[in-house]
Amino acid sequence: MSIFSRINTHTEHFWRDLGLCIGLVLLTTLVIVWFLPRNEGKPFAYEVGEPWHYGTIIARYDFPIYKTDEALKKEKDSLLKTFQPYYNYSPNVEIAQLTDLRSDLAKSKVPLPSGFADIIIERLHRFYQSGIMDTPNYNSLHSDTTAQVRVIFGKDAESVKIGYLYSTMSAYEQLLNDDRLVQERPLLQKLNLNNYIVPNIIYDRARTESARNDLLSGISPASGMVMAGQKVIEQGEMVDDYNYRVLNSMEKEMQRRQTGSKQITNHFIGNAVYVFILVVLFTFYLTMFRRDYLSKPRCVAMLYTFITIFPIAVSLMMEHTYFNFSVYILPFALVPVFVRIFLDSRTAFMTHVTMVLICAAALRYQFDFIVVQIVAGLVSIYSLREMSARSQVFVTAVLVFFATCITFFALKLMESGEDFNPDLSMYYHFLINGVLMLLAYPLMFIVEKTFGFVSVITLIELSDTNKGLLRKLSEVAPGTFQHSITVGNLASEIANKIGAKATLVRTGALYHDIGKMKNPAFFTENQQGGINPHDNLTEKESARIIIAHVTDGVKIAEENNLPVIIRDFILTHHGHGMSKYFYIKYQNEHPNEVVDKSIFTYPGPNPSTREQAILMMADTCEAASHSLKEYTEESISNMVNKLVDQQVKDGFFTECRITFYDIAVAKQVLIERLRAIYHTRIQYPSRLKK
Repeated sequence: MSIFSRINTHTEHFWRDLGLCIGLVLLTTLVIVWFLPRNEGKPFAYEVGEPWHYGTIIARYDFPIYKTDEALKKEKDSLLKTFQPYYNYSPNVEIAQLTDLRSDLAKSKVPLPSGFADIIIERLHRFYQSGIMDTPNYNSLHSDTTAQVRVIFGKDAESVKIGYLYSTMSAYEQLLNDDRLVQERPLLQKLNLNNYIVPNIIYDRARTESARNDLLSGISPASGMVMAGQKVIEQGEMVDDYNYRVLNSMEKEMQRRQTGSKQITNHFIGNAVYVFILVVLFTFYLTMFRRDYLSKPRCVAMLYTFITIFPIAVSLMMEHTYFNFSVYILPFALVPVFVRIFLDSRTAFMTHVTMVLICAAALRYQFDFIVVQIVAGLVSIYSLREMSARSQVFVTAVLVFFATCITFFALKLMESGEDFNPDLSMYYHFLINGVLMLLAYPLMFIVEKTFGFVSVITLIELSDTNKGLLRKLSEVAPGTFQHSITVGNLASEIANKIGAKATLVRTGALYHDIGKMKNPAFFTENQQGGINPHDNLTEKESARIIIAHVTDGVKIAEENNLPVIIRDFILTHHGHGMSKYFYIKYQNEHPNEVVDKSIFTYPGPNPSTREQAILMMADTCEAASHSLKEYTEESISNMVNKLVDQQVKDGFFTECRITFYDIAVAKQVLIERLRAIYHTRIQYPSRLKK
């Protein structure tokens, strides 16, 4: 390929990648901004007795200083104490009821004393003339002995004390206890006189409510004015009751003025620009420092999903106020935990900071929120590097809980005035947050399956030699199984020394030779009785069978749904190396023939990670160690150095980020471990015969 062709290819990929990044940024920004609240929530966070954290505020327009809800309620209650509800007097009620009573008494079969009926009618007439109300209304008004009502008599309205009126119940009781009638109480009860005691003072709801509204309308909602250009409050000034009222009044006026379409548009554009800048900066970080993540769809999907989901959740909580819970109950620290486990610490921190700052747009100027969540994220990153046990999640949750509590307490102590009253309700929210952090363990399975990652827990499960493929490998190819275990131990020790992923490389080592299960007898470690099937094959056929264990292993891995990261170990443990035994043997037997190297070359690719490079070195040296004639420090050292140096010379490690220091440490570990494996034992003396 010419240099021009390479430039064109590079340019094509550049523009393609740039287009994908721009599309990803725009899509993420649009989704987040769409859910952000529109002019929701308080623009400032402040409390009485705390200093003003923001800059000096000058009124941009005139606005009234609204009274507090408590003050308005007191004024309303004071006016309503003297308010008189309206009732209508109905003379027709008395006429109708007394007419019915006379008719019923005349027809009654109950013998009445002389003049008894007239006395009853006279007493009822007296009650009706005073006024009778329904009992519930009467009781509600009679609780206040000074209460009066406005009774409308035709075109006139008079104020009448409630004590001068009767309820239907009190009128009936007084009738039964009347001095002239009390002796005949059993007779009175038989007459059911309560049926003839009906309210003639009837509540006028419409007129009452109209009068009440007219009365309350005279209350002014404001107790002063702030003129345009007047200072509202300056930075650092303590917020007192008066300043609190002025600030609340300013916010109400701002909300009233921000209902126009222009203001809503400006707010939307502001949110969009803010979120866009943060997402772009996060993308720049990945481009400059973690370009490898951008080439992996699963990494991109996970990172941008995390910085999108939590701002949406915060926006929904702010808009709908679910159960009056604070946003502090959301386990934001889960994001750096998962990113740290599956990727790295630096990316975890950048993802967390980006997400928190975007969430702050929904909360608007929440300094406390930003500080608390950043501290929680840092604690989670420091406390949980790898999730291999449930106890680690519990410890992290406890540490995050105490860190958020202490940080919030410190912030409130800094902001407090002379009187410090901690808000204990917030600590309940932090406790719920800590409990939700425990969901990290079960959620890891969902994150793994959704984005295609492999956790340490999954690797530990895969490395169980008592089930699955590994158990089958131990039965079908016991020599290969023992070789894999030894390689895994060597590789994990190297990984621990150089700071690589020990659990990953050990699991990869256990599966790297599973392809040998197809033809186990063709590999020396599984041969018994001195029988070698290669004796009856040509070098090309033997090489094909040996090399095929790589592709066979990948097929077996796919059939058993092994993770892609494990399959990569199978593909790369030989790289583009050669089956040198059969290659050299073929060359020796055909000295005049130009040998096709591709027949004797493994399909590759070469290792692309440090862990894969470690496995290649450990596998090669462990296999070659069985061919040594003597196991001395010099022979083992020479073998390891020769093999690893040759791999470096052949360029097997040029595509992975392994350093010369890592390779030197790996060689030292291999030499020490192989010496320990093949150490000489003392000969036990035999007992002399007497």
